[in-house]
Amino acid sequence: MKSLLLSLVPALLWVSVAQAEVLLQPNFDARKFSGLWYVVSMVSDCKVFLGKKDHLLMSTRAIKATAGGDLSVHMEFPGADSCNQVDAEYVKVGSEGHFRVPALGYLDVRVVDTDYSSFALVYIYKELEGALSTMVQLYSRSPDASPQAVKALQDFYPTVGLPDDMMVMLPKSDMCFPKDK
Repeated sequence: MKSLLLSLVPALLWVSVAQAEVLLQPNFDARKFSGLWYVVSMVSDCKVFLGKKDHLLMSTRAIKATAGGDLSVHMEFPGADSCNQVDAEYVKVGSEGHFRVPALGYLDVRVVDTDYSSFALVYIYKELEGALSTMVQLYSRSPDASPQAVKALQDFYPTVGLPDDMMVMLPKSDMCFPKDK
């Protein structure tokens, strides 16, 4: 048992170091980040994601900053015949733009890059079904991401160890989109 615990220490230290290397958006402003975002692309090594990535559709996030620096996030995901909805609190951890979401198993959520008006890159380190995984999501203010936003995603996800074959551009779906868009 002691040898098992000792063998886990380097792995845990590596995870801590790897997480610390993911930088945050400088001077992150939660109020500017608030509003409607479309999740237009995702990259992940999560086994559940990899098994479903070819069938996933674009989803939305309606984000509202709270007075304490947390984010209230309303997520809508297209399902087989309905729009699935989830509400979650992104709890601020230390620096602005750094969160955890215990209800979803998100251990580390970081807004790593955003211009607030067109795109954002969101890094997520999570636990799902007992396994740890990394995910990067590209948010866009419209269902069509700009070439600059896609390039920012493509430049970033290899830095956290994710290869190209784990990336998917999500097809549009009318099921969960706001009616006025």
